Amino acid sequence: MRILAENCTGLFIDIQERLFPVMEERDLLEQNLLKLSAGLNILKIPLLVTEQYSKGLGPTIPSLKPFVEKSEFTEKMSFSCCDDPGFMKKLNSQNKKQVIIAGIETHVCILQTTVDLLQLGYTPVVIEDCVSSRKMSDKIIAINRMRQEGAVISSLESVLFELLRLSGTDTFRAISKLIK
Repeated sequence: MRILAENCTGLFIDIQERLFPVMEERDLLEQNLLKLSAGLNILKIPLLVTEQYSKGLGPTIPSLKPFVEKSEFTEKMSFSCCDDPGFMKKLNSQNKKQVIIAGIETHVCILQTTVDLLQLGYTPVVIEDCVSSRKMSDKIIAINRMRQEGAVISSLESVLFELLRLSGTDTFRAISKLIK
């Protein structure tokens, strides 16, 4: 199955100020999230953003705000985004079946959302180098489980170039500049 820009919605899950500092490899994660959000913007792929109990976990991290400020935000209390009716209304209104997923934590909200999206007929595309957990072992186990459940596991660079499809365009040059 090919991941196509016209079939995709991006989803950034719970990348919040009080949770982010305890993530494994958070500096690399932050760099990759910035590149992914910029790439999705360049490719004109809509982005949904969730925040889990922002009163306790704070807002989305400041470095991402310029890239996600035009996105549709959902405040949620459920671990799975799919258990939030407001989120599901926003996702369904996109009318796109492939969901590019990034965020935290891999073994909780990412995993549960991915499993639910599969059951709802969506194709979740989990960007492995754009998700994290407090412990690497939890992330690894969750990635393996999502793969076994039928999710597509990809990487930042791989998904951006797959969405691009062609070289030699202004969009290609913009994406290439991001990756370097």
